[in-house]
Amino acid sequence: MKLLTLLLALTAFPGEALLVQVPSEPELEAVTLEWSGRRVEMAAAEQGYFALLGIDLDVKPGNHSVQAEYRYTGGRRDYREIPLTVVSKDYPVTRLEVAPKYVELSADNQERTARERQQINAAYATASAEPYWEDDFLIPVDGATGGRNFGNRRVFNDQPRAPHSGADLSAATGTEIMATNRGKVILTGDFFFNGNSVFVDHGMGVISMYLHLSEILVTEGDIVDRGAVVGLAGATGRVTGPHLHWGMKVTGARVDPFTLPGIGGSESGVADE
Repeated sequence: MKLLTLLLALTAFPGEALLVQVPSEPELEAVTLEWSGRRVEMAAAEQGYFALLGIDLDVKPGNHSVQAEYRYTGGRRDYREIPLTVVSKDYPVTRLEVAPKYVELSADNQERTARERQQINAAYATASAEPYWEDDFLIPVDGATGGRNFGNRRVFNDQPRAPHSGADLSAATGTEIMATNRGKVILTGDFFFNGNSVFVDHGMGVISMYLHLSEILVTEGDIVDRGAVVGLAGATGRVTGPHLHWGMKVTGARVDPFTLPGIGGSESGVADE
């Protein structure tokens, strides 16, 4: 992964993943960033340190800041504030018709979805602070150049629901789905809304998810390389047809996968004040 021109401040929109980099300094041993209540330890690179930060869909436009802690040989610490400007972005409304059971949940399905939510959150809590990812990210469907619906405010059967937190990629049933980067499989299963799903921890607060699969080809605990096939596309769960829902969480934020480094990500960084 190349090092980028470093800036004095950051600019992003809700739903964007930011690659942040700081240069090396004499005796500098580590850098930690804190944003939106989460801390991420930056990884060392040949010329400095890097990390991904996620700007969640619900972050309000305006002036914010990222806190940075620099740690030096001998125990000295330096605290710096990195200005972050969040600019507004309008996401459209998507109206969909699905089976009524996916909108008006029975008592059993309410219990099931609550249990699955806990299971997914527990998997997120196991994510590694160390980096598994080590290169630019790739699109999980071979030949795909874009996705649909990320951030769209969804209306199912005329009932408003949460914004769509992933990108939908066209993929016929049976299409091979690849890991977007190196990582560890932290959860697989058949979920009510998500269908057959694979969750991969890429370390440093970066988690990818591949939903609505027809078949899962990995098991929990597997270390998968960038481009490894994790499953086959399908139409399981709450869908209107075969496709891949590709979701990404970065430092707990829902981000558009197409803003990741190597795919279309913002080339941002910070420098000394």
